[in-house]
Formats: sequence, C-alpha cells, structure tokens
Amino acid sequence: MTARTATHRLQVATALHQFIDREVLPGTGVSPAKFWKGFDAIVAELAPKNIALLAERERLQTELDAWHTAHPGPITTGDLSSPTDMSAYRAFLEQIGYLVPNPKKVRISTAKVDAELAVQAGPQLVVPVLNARYALNAANARWGSLYDALYGTDAISEAKGCEKVGKKGYNPKRGAKVIEYARHVLDRTAPLRKGSHLDSVGYRIKDGKLAVKLADGSHTSLQHHAQLVGYQGEAKAPSSVLLQHNGLHLDLQINRATPIGAADPAGVSDLVLEAALSTIIDLEDSVAVVDADDKVLAYRNWLGLLQGTLTEQVSKGDKTFTRGLNPDRVYTPPSGKGKKVTLHGRALMFVRNVGHLMTNPAILYTDKAGVTREIPEGILDAVVTTTIAMHDLKRTAKDGIRNSRKGSVYIVKPKMHGPAEVAFAAELFSRVEKMLGLADSTVKLGIMDEERRTSVNLKACIEAASSRVAFINTGFLDRTGDEMHSAMQAGPMIRKGDMKSSAWIAAYERNNVLVGLSCGLAGRAQIGKGMWAMPDLMKAMLEQKIAHPRAGANTAWVPSPTGATLHALHYHQLLVSAVQKEMEKINADKERDSLLTGLLTIPVTATPNWSETEKQQELDNNAQGILGYVVRWIDQGVGCSKVPDIHNIGLMEDRATLRISSQHMANWLHHGVVTADQVRQTFERMAAVVDGQNTGDPLYQPMAGHFDTSMAYQAACDLVFKGLAQPSGYTEPLLHGWRLKVKAAAQAVVPAG
Repeated sequence: MTARTATHRLQVATALHQFIDREVLPGTGVSPAKFWKGFDAIVAELAPKNIALLAERERLQTELDAWHTAHPGPITTGDLSSPTDMSAYRAFLEQIGYLVPNPKKVRISTAKVDAELAVQAGPQLVVPVLNARYALNAANARWGSLYDALYGTDAISEAKGCEKVGKKGYNPKRGAKVIEYARHVLDRTAPLRKGSHLDSVGYRIKDGKLAVKLADGSHTSLQHHAQLVGYQGEAKAPSSVLLQHNGLHLDLQINRATPIGAADPAGVSDLVLEAALSTIIDLEDSVAVVDADDKVLAYRNWLGLLQGTLTEQVSKGDKTFTRGLNPDRVYTPPSGKGKKVTLHGRALMFVRNVGHLMTNPAILYTDKAGVTREIPEGILDAVVTTTIAMHDLKRTAKDGIRNSRKGSVYIVKPKMHGPAEVAFAAELFSRVEKMLGLADSTVKLGIMDEERRTSVNLKACIEAASSRVAFINTGFLDRTGDEMHSAMQAGPMIRKGDMKSSAWIAAYERNNVLVGLSCGLAGRAQIGKGMWAMPDLMKAMLEQKIAHPRAGANTAWVPSPTGATLHALHYHQLLVSAVQKEMEKINADKERDSLLTGLLTIPVTATPNWSETEKQQELDNNAQGILGYVVRWIDQGVGCSKVPDIHNIGLMEDRATLRISSQHMANWLHHGVVTADQVRQTFERMAAVVDGQNTGDPLYQPMAGHFDTSMAYQAACDLVFKGLAQPSGYTEPLLHGWRLKVKAAAQAVVPAG
C-alpha cells in the first residue's frame, strides 16, 4: 500500500511529496505552499482536457476503422470512380476532422535558443534517465575521442593483422590505421597550405597562427588561419590545438608522455571531436517507470544533472572511479592574449516527458464528479521537470556547470496526435510557467513527428506552438506503428522489412524537413532525423547516415557516445546550413498535394500471397524481438537495452520498436494471414531462443516451460492477442500493468523486518 500525503485535492505518494519539498523546491524560490496550490489548480483544469483529447483519438480511430472496413485494400490515386480513390479518402479525413486546413504562412518566433540547437549541426543522443551512468556518459559525449571510436569499432577493418587485440592488448598495426584515418580527417577539415597532416612532425602556435613542421623539414600553416580557435599549454609546445570546421570543433591533442604520442612523429596522442551537441534525457520510451518510486529515481537523476551533482561509481578492470559531469573546456586564444576561449563541456540537455496517454499512480486526484483518478503522467512530468530546471535557470556563468546559457528549458513532447494536442502541450507549459513565475515561452518544445495525424498536419502543429518550437524530429519507428494501427482494418500490412521503401516513408521524411524550413526553423531550431539502431555496426553507419544531413537535418539520433563521435564526421563532410538554404527555395505548399498523397498511401497489400516460409520468418522475427525486449522490461525494469535479434545482431530496442512488431503480428492475425495457433507456437519456440541469448544474465528468469507463470511471457503475448484494442497500438498500458504486478509480487515475498 502506497503511503500518501494529502494536499488540496491531490493524494501524493509520500516519497514523491518529500522529494519535491526537500530536494526540488529549496533553491528555486518557490514555496511548498505555492507549488502544491498551483499544481492542484493545473490538474483540476487541465486533466479533463487531457481526457477529452484521448477521447477524440478514440473517436477518430473508430471512424477510420469503419471506413477501412467498408473500403478495404490499398487506396488508388487514379480511378476517380473507385470508393478507395485518394480524393475520396482525403475528403473523408477532412470531414471527420482528421485532416485540418493547412495554414497559409507559419513562422516560428522561438527566442533564446542555445546555439547547439539554433546554429550548430551535429549528433544527438537519447538516454534513459534511470541509468545514471548512461546519462552522465551521454551528457559528457559532447566531446569524443576519434582514436577510441575508430579503434574499438568495425569502422576500421580487422583484416590483415589489424585485430582489436594484439599481443600486449594494444595492436600497433591497427593503431597505425586509426592514426592514418584521423590525419585524413584533418586534411579534409583543416587543410594545410602545402603538404598533408600525414607528414606532420610538429605543431606550434606562432604569431597567432598554426605552424606545422613537415617530415621534409619544411614548414606550413593552415589554408584558412581563422580555423585556429585556440590552444592549451605553451604556444611553442601546445598540448592541445583547437580547430573549427562547419561550426564544429576538433581538438588535436599532443602528449609525448603517452604511448600513442611517444610513437607519433608530431607527438599527437588523439583527435577529439565535438560530437553530441545535444542529448535527450528520457523519461519515456527508453525507461520502465510505472509508479512513484520509479518517478522519484528518474526525477532525482534529472535534478542531479541540472545541479551538476550527479555522480556514479564506475569500475573498469581493477580500477574504480567516480564519474560526474565534465567541466567546460578552456583555451588560450591564438594571439595568446585577451579573454580565454571557453567551450561547453557537455551536451545541451533536453528532457523528454511522456505523452498525453498514460496516467501514473504517483498522484491521485479527485475530479469534479468526485471520482478518484490517477494523474495524467504528462502533466506530472511537465510540472516536476520544469520546476527542477529552475535550478539551471538560476545559475550564472560563475556557478560553473550550466545547461542552457540562454535561460531556456527544453522539453521533448512525444506521441502527440495533431495540432490540438500540440496546443494542449503549449497550454500546459504556459500554466506551469505562470505557476513558477517564469517568463512566457521559457519552456521550449520539441515536437516528435511520429504519429500519422501529426505528419499530415505538421504545419498546423508547428503553428500551435510557434513561440516554443525548438525541435521537430521524425520518429520512423513509432510512426510505423501508428501507420499500422490507424489503418488496421484496411488489410494485411506489407512485411516489416519492406516498410522503409514504401511511399509514405519517403513522403514523411521529405515533408518533415520542407515544412520545418518553410516555418522558419533554419537558424532557430533543430530539424532532426531518427536513430541508428545498430550500435555494433559503425562501418555501415558511416556509409549510410550521411543521408540525414544530406536531407537537410541538422541533427540525427545515435545509439552511443561512440556513435556520436563517428556521426560527427558526417557534419564535416557537408555544411547543413548550406543544404537547408538550397532547400528553402522549394515551395513546400506547392508540394503539399503530392506529399500528402504519399503520406496517406497505406502500406497494405491486396495480394498477401507470401509463402509459408516467408510468413514464418516474419513471425519468428517479430516474436523474438518482442520477447527479447519485454522480458527485460517486465522482470527487471529495463526500458532500453541492446537486445540481440534473431540473427544475434545487437539492436537498440525500446517501446517504439515493440509497437511495430506487436502491431504487425496483430494485423496479420486479424486478417487471417497467420493463425492464433501459429502465433502461440512461434512465441513458445522463440521463448527458448531468447532464454538461450540471456544465459549470461544472473538476473534473467527463463520463460520457456514457464508459460503459465512467467509474467513477461504473458505480457508479450498480450501485446499481440490484445493488440487491436490498445489505444493507437501503444504498448505502455499493458507493459505498465504487468510490471506493476511483478513489483507487487516481489514486495509480497519480502520477509517482514
């Protein structure tokens, strides 16, 4: 039984109440009395609006289900007499209010946005807030060793004696390949007037310029002297040379006392890249947070990050050390005189709140009808995470570690369906600002374009929060899940692997950038792209993820600090602001019709004539992925991890990938592509596979042979067999319910005292 503290009409879990009163509010200037009175008023006024928005989702889904049931199959674009012609479909969507009028001209007015979002282009990390070590690593991933990233991944081949482990641990042959690669990076980003960095034998600062000695005894300098930003150490023998290219910094580190530097003719020991400009501290898809205890842990880590006090004990080999947030980086200007050059040592942090759907038992409230309800979790997150951010807002440059130097709070809001829901988020943030005494639009909004109704109405969504938008980002995974659920009754979905080449995906990715640029996001906000989900396949990432900056996105998600360091190279390959400038010449409104046709092209097939082998392959892939993720979520409370797929390739899985797999299986089951018996047999077989993949985990509880008692296994099955009934196909309601059962069962067996 959760202990609760009554305050106004709220019944607050005592652990959360004490955390806010004792840890959050001191130092904010907001008294507990003012906070709880204001919080109560926000819940009383906005919770009913939240409920109404969810009811509207259900109404629209009911309309979609009825229409697709009456008009099954793909929607055509040429036969005007067809009941499934695109024009008829669009007219239907407009009639029911799913598709709203496209605003004529929208320009965001967002102010006080930090350079990491408004000006610079570079990688972005997403990290679960519950894991303090991961959160610190992500925040510190603003700077990353290119040497380490290349040496430790498949970016450098292990062929021809270049294995990662040599006779003494370090393989000098592989190291030479890494150094050569890094020197080529320098030649591309900071070219010399003559010669190559490959031939450098010495670096120093002379007369405010970089002087480079080459192996033939000659001297040279940078082609563009302005690329030298500063240095550390002595000018005649610097320990660090700071360069700039395409708005990103490169730190050439020189240390002959290290094994690498001692063997290098120029004494270069590393090339450190400015990498993760921003990171999203996640309260949503990557965490398993189901009650007040989980919420307090999550909020406490967010508080520690913004106060600069979060630390974690880390053990590597026989050494243990304390990890905290990195300090800022300080350099001497090239002239050797004047004000020091200070660069932010950490990624700019967003916090991702939960969406509008879920409620949380951390706080109960009584509505006007006298009914006791759980608080909408998005309202809880907005109030508490913004209040915590006041600690950062009150800091000055003299206080050291700061997040926003512009005085903003950055909140990513996921899973919003259309402009009315974006407007509600803006209203919620406005109410929180007034409650806390903050200026209007202090809270900046990151809009995840990951639901179909947001995609087709993106311009109207941006208009609904035009003074707050600091970020729009495509979320291919959730967007695919919503595509499947929205058109569940239209027919059998194409195979998962074929989705990326479907018409709606191409239109979706292009529409996001063009609409963002037409609304004035260039130079004011981020336009982002989705995750590279294969952290072990960095060579492939280097080959493929250049597509994101080429598309005009000034950020894209990566799965690790190492991934951020390597993805940073793509932003040196081209200048995203120049790409955006060219794309701004495109009239997005003129493309609106063709893009909307693409966005509304449903990925179903009229001929589901896959072979039995192909059907089973799809079932195996989906079931294995579901079980591999769910078993950790339910039994251990792990919301995001590297989960081996059916081919034992590690994939970063979260609830978005789970939504796709479960909805896809539910769709095929509903349309008779597969049978219930096939699905059950597949789950049972794949449970044994997943058990085998987790044999090294001492906390793992096997599912095979325990189908009637394993709550994780039952939760996985529910996601498919009850998939049609889940709101928008989301997995959270079932996951939360089963996780709460597991936690209750664990508490029941703990001996008293």
